[in-house]
Amino acid sequence: MPLKAARTHRVAVIGAGPGGIITAVRLRQAGIEDFVVLERADGIGGTWRRNRYPGLACDIASHFYSFSFAPKPDWSRPFAGQAEILSYLEDVVSTFDLRRHICLDTIVEAAQWDHEAALWHLTTGTGETVTAEAVVASPGMFGELRYPDVEGRNRFAGTSFHTGDWPADHSLAGERVAVIGSAASAVQLLPEVAKVAGRVHLFQRSPNWVLPKEDVPFTIEQLEKFRQSPNSLSALRGELFHRYADDPPFAKPQENAERERSGVACIAVVEDSDVRTRLTPKDPWGCHRPLFSNDYYPTFNLPHVELVTDPIECITASGVRTTDGTEREVDTVIYATGYETTKFASVIDFVGRDGVHLRDAWADGAQAYLGIATSGFPNLFMLYGPNTNAGSIVYMIECQADYILRTLHHMERDDLAWVDVRPDVMAAYNEQLQSDIENVQAWQGGCSTYYRVPSGRIVTQWPHSLARYRELTHNPRQLDDYETHAHAHR
Repeated sequence: MPLKAARTHRVAVIGAGPGGIITAVRLRQAGIEDFVVLERADGIGGTWRRNRYPGLACDIASHFYSFSFAPKPDWSRPFAGQAEILSYLEDVVSTFDLRRHICLDTIVEAAQWDHEAALWHLTTGTGETVTAEAVVASPGMFGELRYPDVEGRNRFAGTSFHTGDWPADHSLAGERVAVIGSAASAVQLLPEVAKVAGRVHLFQRSPNWVLPKEDVPFTIEQLEKFRQSPNSLSALRGELFHRYADDPPFAKPQENAERERSGVACIAVVEDSDVRTRLTPKDPWGCHRPLFSNDYYPTFNLPHVELVTDPIECITASGVRTTDGTEREVDTVIYATGYETTKFASVIDFVGRDGVHLRDAWADGAQAYLGIATSGFPNLFMLYGPNTNAGSIVYMIECQADYILRTLHHMERDDLAWVDVRPDVMAAYNEQLQSDIENVQAWQGGCSTYYRVPSGRIVTQWPHSLARYRELTHNPRQLDDYETHAHAHR
């Protein structure tokens, strides 16, 4: 829908990915219709719309990486691909009649808190202003592309792009291709690129553990059972909940060791002993983001696929030169180098109380209470905020959305103009959180820039179980943690 004439909304939601969709559904279920969802893209889906590289799929089982209020009995396989996930999100938006609340092609560049009026003023890319009593920010972790700090990127005369900005009209058939990076997107992408390209060079900075993925498509009989028996579908989700939600991350040494043995067994399929050695991680399982694939390692047995582990010196006009002096001429360079995962809501210029910018408040690293609220920014709530990355993020976001809806309910009940998490509450929470993170041995040693900021703090990861997060966010006295201010008599 297009933006309407200036008016004040009860809630403005930023982003129409899974987080924005969950929030919109919960708002409607709570009887709140005065809200708007502002989405920068030309369609809904967030990261599942923006990302479309070949091989893209979810690493969390589909029946748990889906909404509790919208079960899907006909997922084609245990771990769905991008197109099927995006289709599911589109169906949910239609089923719950959300499109009339969504404004597409509407990027929020800045947001200013008006303390006297107790309102947020959001400025869009076209200069329009959206005013709201409360803001739910759900920009996601995977919106801002990260490129390597390599000389000469703009010098390359061929085609180059990031996996997060995959061109719809470029064919790799028969091409010489450089893939820079060897983490999540590269692991999924490489086998697909190798099927069509004439030559593939994968440039690896450090190896990752890549474990098998139990991803045999569901049979016709299984799908029919899911359709005919909601109880079987519920039982499967319950089983997945226990798999993903019961335990803190990497808390079982024997299980961690078994994962590494499994990884070694997977690498053993690589025929060249030197390549096997260079693909074998020295860091423990869990130090980097866990990865899963059944065809990544076998791809290195193909004669036209090369693993390159010498550091990149520069990008030249015709290819990639490594520090040993070798230049590999290529037609296309693909940057599989990830995203700026530690910025969260600060990708938008939020200005809170006393004119403080969120990026300055987070100068030493993003922090929030429960990953949802950060002190000095009243009536601002975040989804997939700092230290909430764990298991199924969809489950975590549902916990967050329910917490936010209860907060809005309490504000309405008590006629509150604004709520702002108390600095002492947020400080105590984050002090304990960082202490708990230090007890997760797999994350120590600074082996993952995906998790850490320059100050050394881990700002992405949740160190406890998903069940523990549900417990903490289900707090009937949650406003005790906030400074509150009532409306003037109206």
